[in-house]
Amino acid sequence: MTCTLRKATIADAELIADMSRQTFYDTFAADNDPADMQLFLNEQFTRGRLLIEVGRPGLEFILAYVGSEVAGYLKLRDARPPAGIDGPALEVARLYALKNFIGKGIGAALIEESLRIAAGKGKEWIWLGVWERNARAIAFYERWGFEKFSECDFLLGHDKQRDWLMKRRV
Repeated sequence: MTCTLRKATIADAELIADMSRQTFYDTFAADNDPADMQLFLNEQFTRGRLLIEVGRPGLEFILAYVGSEVAGYLKLRDARPPAGIDGPALEVARLYALKNFIGKGIGAALIEESLRIAAGKGKEWIWLGVWERNARAIAFYERWGFEKFSECDFLLGHDKQRDWLMKRRV
């Protein structure tokens, strides 16, 4: 499946917000309390919040398309990395593929793009956080050479969960 990528602009913020809500819900709703899911979605994936984030210095959004249909997106954050990463690093803050595109190379294209961007910025590391119970995502990142180096708390609504922090050399 051929995937094309492009950098998102402010005009894409509503699309990214809607896609974020849908992919997050599709991935995590079955394993979480509905009230916690709704609270998280209403805090994190509003159109207003994404309008502020898209185009903000230190954040970069990349949209993936199959033909003219949006298939997923990548959010990169260039900020101080957590303990356990020695050297300049870029965070994969989100990597989302719409449900009907999972397993069709969208994630691979977005990871490759994140590595290309990190190398272009002179980064030594790329890192991310992933829910400890998201076995499919953990297996995907391990196939790409990511290794767990730490853990952190993640608040989904009122539910405190654990995320694995994973990294790999660029």
